[in-house]
Amino acid sequence: MMSKDINERSPWQDITEGNQIYEAATSRAFCTGEWRTSTPVYGEEKCRQCLLCVPVCPDSSIPVREGKRLDFDYDHCKGCGICAKVCPFGAIEMKEGK
Repeated sequence: MMSKDINERSPWQDITEGNQIYEAATSRAFCTGEWRTSTPVYGEEKCRQCLLCVPVCPDSSIPVREGKRLDFDYDHCKGCGICAKVCPFGAIEMKEGK
């Protein structure tokens, strides 16, 4: 007799739906930055701390401390490039790869 795959042992009715959040703040437990194909590179010397990039980040991957932005949270940044598009000083450059 062949061994069953783990998915075959669970009836489909018992499997939870994908893309569902069942608890608050569970996204901190997942390093979604692994999905990234392009990586934003922060040029601190060009940055004027306008913070225009912070509110447009869909993953909240641009930390701010004491009114100044810090380097990216690469564990959660998916590399969409929106931050680079809104930066008027060219302080964020998108690079291919992780």
